[in-house]
Amino acid sequence: MNKEIDKYVKNDRFAEYTGIKLIKVDKGYALARLEITDKHLNGVNIVQGGAIFTLADYAFAAASNSKGAVTLGINANISYFKPAQGKLLIAEAREISSSRKLCNYKVDIYDESNDLIAGFNATGYIKG
Repeated sequence: MNKEIDKYVKNDRFAEYTGIKLIKVDKGYALARLEITDKHLNGVNIVQGGAIFTLADYAFAAASNSKGAVTLGINANISYFKPAQGKLLIAEAREISSSRKLCNYKVDIYDESNDLIAGFNATGYIKG
């Protein structure tokens, strides 16, 4: 990732506030993690869907910007499969396709038992 793009991704104050950490970034790929605390739980004591979405969106942002051009999300959706177990979530983002101006990514979100708990798909607009 070039230094300017790296700065944008690492300057994501919301990701920092929620506790998301980047583990690995490569061209078209990112791995991010979130340690679950009480602030991530909803009223029925399971991980709030917005926290899972934010983790997936940040992994998408890191992966889609990793090729050196500013890329912004223009569409995203998520499917929740089962409640997360444990205190750790991992999001793995992979490029599915990319053209001159658009890219598509798939993000799988796992809990600490390595169970797939959600799937996220996003389309990005490549500005650069």
